[in-house]
Amino acid sequence: MQSTPRPDPRITAGIIALVAITLLIGGAFAGLILEGASGPSSAAAAFDSYLLRVARFTLWQALLSTLLSVLPAVFVGRALSRHTNFPGRRLILQLFTVPLALPAIVAALGVLALYGHAGYFAGILGTFGGGEWPGIYGLSGILVAHVFFNLPLATRLFLEALGTVPADQWRLASQLGMDARSAFRLIEWPALRTALPGVAGLVFMLCITSFTIVLTLGGGPAATTLEVAIYQALRFDFDPARAVTLTFLQIVLTFVVVAMLTRLGANTAGDTNLPVAPRRYLAASTTEAVLNAGLIVLALLFVAGPMAATVLAGLEADLGRLAGEDAVRRATLTSAGLSFLSALLCVMLSLSLIAARRALALRRRAGGAMSLLEHAADTGAGFVLVVPPIVIGAGWFLALRNITDVFAIAPVMVVAVNAVMAMPFAIRAVRPAYDAASERHERLCLALGISGWNRLRLVDWPSLRRPLATGFAFAMALSLGDLGVIALFGSDSVQTLPYLLLARMGSYRTADAAGLALLLGLVCLMLVVAADWLGREAKA
Repeated sequence: MQSTPRPDPRITAGIIALVAITLLIGGAFAGLILEGASGPSSAAAAFDSYLLRVARFTLWQALLSTLLSVLPAVFVGRALSRHTNFPGRRLILQLFTVPLALPAIVAALGVLALYGHAGYFAGILGTFGGGEWPGIYGLSGILVAHVFFNLPLATRLFLEALGTVPADQWRLASQLGMDARSAFRLIEWPALRTALPGVAGLVFMLCITSFTIVLTLGGGPAATTLEVAIYQALRFDFDPARAVTLTFLQIVLTFVVVAMLTRLGANTAGDTNLPVAPRRYLAASTTEAVLNAGLIVLALLFVAGPMAATVLAGLEADLGRLAGEDAVRRATLTSAGLSFLSALLCVMLSLSLIAARRALALRRRAGGAMSLLEHAADTGAGFVLVVPPIVIGAGWFLALRNITDVFAIAPVMVVAVNAVMAMPFAIRAVRPAYDAASERHERLCLALGISGWNRLRLVDWPSLRRPLATGFAFAMALSLGDLGVIALFGSDSVQTLPYLLLARMGSYRTADAAGLALLLGLVCLMLVVAADWLGREAKA
C-alpha cells in the first residue's frame, strides 16, 4: 500500500500567499463589477467623447515616450559598448541606475526645477522661444520625464543584449578588417533587433501605466491619462460610474500590452544588473569616436540634469524648518512605518511562493506536467504586473465606501498593495538562492525530518539572509516612493512623504516640495544602493 506524502509546510504557506494575493486583486475586481452592475445606465453613459479623448492621449503619450526613449537608447547603448575605455564609463552606467531608484514625484520635481516656468533653464529657453518661457507642463513635460526614466533603462538593456554577442564573432571581424558599418549590420544589429521588441514593449507598458508623472506634469484635461482620470473621478468628481468605466478600459489596455510583452519575451521586472567589465571591440575611427562620445555626453547630461536640479533646489529650501515641522515628521514616520511593513509582508509572501513552487517541483515526477497549484506558485506574483496599483485602489475604494470610512483604512491598503506590487522584484532576488540552497540541503533535511520553522532557521536562513535583505530593501524603496494608492486613500490624518510633497506642490509651496523631494530621493537611493550591494555580496 502506497503511503500518502506528509503535508509540507512550504506548500501550505504558498497556498496562504496565493489566497492573500487573490483576495487583494479579486476584491478589487469585485468592487468594480458590483459598482458597474448597480448602475449600468450610468456606466454606459460614461462612454463619451471625454473618455475616448483620455484613452487616445494615454496611447499617444506612451507611444511617443517609447519612441523617444528607445531609439536614442539603441545608439547610446552601442556607443557605450564600442568604447569600453571611455572615461567614467563605469560611473555612467551606475548613474544610469539612479532613475530606477528615484520616486516618480521626485523626478517630476527635478524636471520642473530644470525646465519649469521658474526653472534653471527658463531664461535660456525663453530667449530661444522669443518670449517668456511658459513652462513644461502638458505633453512635453510628460515626455521629458518618461525619457528621463526610460532612456537609461533601455540603454542598459541594449548594452546587455550587445554583451551576449560571442567573442568569436568580434575576433573574426577583427581578422577580416571589418569596418564599423559592416560590424553594425552583421554583428550588432542582429543582437539589438532581437532585444528591440521586448525593450520597446516594456517601456510602453511603463508609460501606459504611468500615474505620478502625468498627475504632476499633465497640465489639465488636455493631458490626462486613464489612471489620472480614475483618480480624479473618485477624489474630485466622485463619479463612480465613470471611474468603473475608466478602470475597465485601463485593465483591457494593460492586459493587451502585457500579453504582447509575454509573446515578445520582455523582461518586465526591468533587471539591469549587467556586468560592466570591459571587452575589446573593433577599433573605432576618429569620426565615429567623436560621434559616439557626443552621444554618451548628451545622454549623460540629459539624465544627470534633473538629478542635479533636484539636489540644488532641495538645498535651497529651508531644510531645518522642514525637519522641525510636525506634519513633516509625522509623514516621515508614517512613510517609514508603512514601507517597513510593506517590505516585510512582501518578502514573506515572496518566500512562501518560492518555497511552495520548489516543494511542488520536487514532488512532481520527472517529465510530469505542472499542477495548477505549482503553476500558480510559479507565475502568481507576475500577474500583479497586469493590474496597476491605482486600479486595485479604485476597486477597493468603491467596494468599501458604503461599508466603512475608506480613508481610515489607508494604512492597510498602502501596505497590502505596495507589498504585492514589489513581489516580482523580491522573487527575482530570492528565488535563485533558495533553489540553490534546496539543491544542496533537500535530501539531508528529508532524512533528518527537518521542516517548517526549524528548517528556515537552521538550514535556509544562512543562504537566504542577504537575498532576503536585497528584496526587503528594494521593496521598501518602492513602497516609500509610491503615490498611487495613498493618492486615493490619503487624508489629513494619514499622510506619507509623497502625499505631503504633492500637497505642497498643489499649494504652490515649491521650496518645501523641493526640500521634501531631496529627502525622499536620498532615502530611496540609499535603500536601492543597499539592495544592490547586498545582492552583489550574495552572489560573491
